[in-house]
Amino acid sequence: MSLNVLITAGSRRVALVQAFQRALAATGGGSVVVADVNPLSPTVYVADRSYAVPLSTDPSYLDAIADICRAEAIGLVIPTIDDELSLFARAVDRFRAEGVRIAVSPAATTMACDDKRVTCRALSDRGVAAAATCLPAELPADPIFPLFIKPRVGRGGVGAFPIRNWRELDFFLEYVPDPVVQTYLDGPEFTIDVLCDFAGEPLSVVPRERVVIRAGVVDRGRTVRDARLVDLGVACAHAMRFAGAVNIQCRVVDGRPVVFEINPRFSGGIGLTIAAGADFPRLLVDLARGRRVTPSIGRFQHDLWLTSYEASVFVAGDLVGFSNASTRSIAEVA
Repeated sequence: MSLNVLITAGSRRVALVQAFQRALAATGGGSVVVADVNPLSPTVYVADRSYAVPLSTDPSYLDAIADICRAEAIGLVIPTIDDELSLFARAVDRFRAEGVRIAVSPAATTMACDDKRVTCRALSDRGVAAAATCLPAELPADPIFPLFIKPRVGRGGVGAFPIRNWRELDFFLEYVPDPVVQTYLDGPEFTIDVLCDFAGEPLSVVPRERVVIRAGVVDRGRTVRDARLVDLGVACAHAMRFAGAVNIQCRVVDGRPVVFEINPRFSGGIGLTIAAGADFPRLLVDLARGRRVTPSIGRFQHDLWLTSYEASVFVAGDLVGFSNASTRSIAEVA
């Protein structure tokens, strides 16, 4: 049974587009369509077809996505950026009425995960180890340094800084917009990739150590089969209802993994999880086709390393644009 997939805000997510193309080719066929605001986004030229859309903050954004879904007979939508998750979560029923599945967590979850203070407190209230997180006004009179400060709503490590003393705390409280202050977690950092079905049940959990990070995305990393981390991924899925891909950020402190934020979307390092045998795109394609997917939690290749490099797409100037408006010939090279 053929299935067409729409990936929104395609941007640089070439590996994700290609993973869905492989999944579709292996399970009945279909196309991967990308929506983006920028005609020079690499995925515009890697996807089977591509469409220009307004920013997700534009009131016409969802209408534009709905038009693409109808034009391309889309069966599955994959939102990829934090800014649009709650928007799509509130529109799930609208799209479902037209036969379109959206791989997005419920609105209550996406909104909670947008706010790092709410995320950590929700987890703590449900018995999941999470970093102590407070607003500036909630800081104790005698905080224990070091601390960590970051925007209450943010991504990619932008505006995040360690705080070693009162002088730095006073400065960064002014410098970082709408900040939260967290306990400093001193230990190796991990992403736990989790995939849940549309009913919220976890299907796959893959921890990855973030050995080298560049611009908030893992540059060198490895898969780790550690029961503590796998159990933490499952515990988070039971504490906060998810659907689709989720990435949980944590550090292991004194032998205990502690969550400091959750992003209910595909992670930037998802290629490593897929290469290790946990093919999230294929599982989502099967779910969208109505097939039964058996949980395979903790089943993946242990100690598989990722080491990343840059690749480029070259496009003749007269062919720059979205494929719904033009036909192009392109080459991708390292």
